[in-house]
Amino acid sequence: MSIFPKTSETAVSTAIVKRFMDNMEAALKADVFIIGAGPAGLTCARKLAEAGVNVLVVENNNYLGGGFWLGGYFMNTITVRAPGHEVLEEIGVPMEQDAEGLYVTTGPLACSSTIAAAAKAGARFMQLTYVEDLVVDPAQQRVTGVVLNWSPVKGLPKAITCVDPIALEAKLVIDATGHDAVAAKALSKRGLIEVKGMGALHVTASEDAVVEHTREVYPGLMVAGMAAAETFGLPRMGPTFGAMLLSGVRAAEEALKLLQKQAQPVAAE
Repeated sequence: MSIFPKTSETAVSTAIVKRFMDNMEAALKADVFIIGAGPAGLTCARKLAEAGVNVLVVENNNYLGGGFWLGGYFMNTITVRAPGHEVLEEIGVPMEQDAEGLYVTTGPLACSSTIAAAAKAGARFMQLTYVEDLVVDPAQQRVTGVVLNWSPVKGLPKAITCVDPIALEAKLVIDATGHDAVAAKALSKRGLIEVKGMGALHVTASEDAVVEHTREVYPGLMVAGMAAAETFGLPRMGPTFGAMLLSGVRAAEEALKLLQKQAQPVAAE
């Protein structure tokens, strides 16, 4: 006797393709694109989705979470300085206080919980997708979208990599790509902003600085997490994640303000 109901290979494939295309169509209408699914990007996505924003997270890898799965030196215990631990406690991740203001938990639990919370809130994801460029409207002098391609294209021989990307429009793009600062550097190459490059490691100074510098750096483009450190030349912080989480929260707060401002009617002259 069969445990599972009868189906077919075609039915399984059809279900996958149909649901993916439904999600893709919804992604075409996203208000905010978050590039990078690390702790800052995922937290920002959750907060925006909870506020009713149509948000799409674009991730270069086939998995979500970035470096959040591990702490330092391939050890999967992560540290979070207060008050960053409250972001994890908010989604049910148990934390233990190891020292004054310093909390620890396991990377797999923190990461999987953050992914699940963002997905349950309504954030959508496109994995194995990289941002090749940004859409910049010269008349408005603002970022109005992203240029996407399939990540494996980068691994093909140069002779056969003429694979055209696709472009998606958005009201706001948030660069949460960590040390790579992909979107910020795309603008830097055109002389539109300056990317200073990350400073030397200093935990105490870095976390406050990252949260403080989570902001719009060019009309239509924000930086969050270590992309902010890379853009503004801030100290790197090493294997502690409080600033990443709080930067995600701040990015969502600032994004909501920018979206609200965009929605306000322009006064007639």
